[in-house]
Amino acid sequence: MVTEHSEAADDTTALALKILVAGGFGVGKTTLVGAVSEIRPLRTEELLSEAGQLVDDTDGVDQKVTTTVAMDFGRITIRSGLSLYLFGTPGQDRFWFLWDELSQGALGAVVLADTRRLEDCFPAVDYFEHRRIPFVVAVNCFAGARAHGAHDVSRALDLDRGTPVVLCDARDRDSGKEVLIRLVEYAGRMHTARLLDSVG
Repeated sequence: MVTEHSEAADDTTALALKILVAGGFGVGKTTLVGAVSEIRPLRTEELLSEAGQLVDDTDGVDQKVTTTVAMDFGRITIRSGLSLYLFGTPGQDRFWFLWDELSQGALGAVVLADTRRLEDCFPAVDYFEHRRIPFVVAVNCFAGARAHGAHDVSRALDLDRGTPVVLCDARDRDSGKEVLIRLVEYAGRMHTARLLDSVG
């Protein structure tokens, strides 16, 4: 039986961390948030319109019929007392004004990448590098895409040394959870190192 005291103790020890899921248009951000979330994810998807055809590059994602216009939101419990709040960012340039708001207070980010359209994740990589927000690159392994190793992707993206690159399947809960765990571990090391530098 849980007492009021132990319930209060659980509330004070619970930690919720904010994580962004970013990347290019159609790379699988909504899919990843939906796959790992233990709550029904909030989605802000709209049908692609003819007007959007002038600005949205759908090469390589011809089957895509919707797009995120604000954000996706989900939650996952990593272990007792540790939950992650996931915010999937919109992929198109015209929605970038939302990124500054979404990134406030974020522990780190997952940059999803598609090796068929690797250049689409350059803006997200640049964004997080310039703001010193820890991130991992998660290569979403699409069917039919040529396989590339983590080292090759890291070199192609010219990532800072030590930035993790992991292979994943955005549709698979366990695969997505491993990406998030890797990010939390990496971001924890980065924040600790910066704290030690500031007092050293």
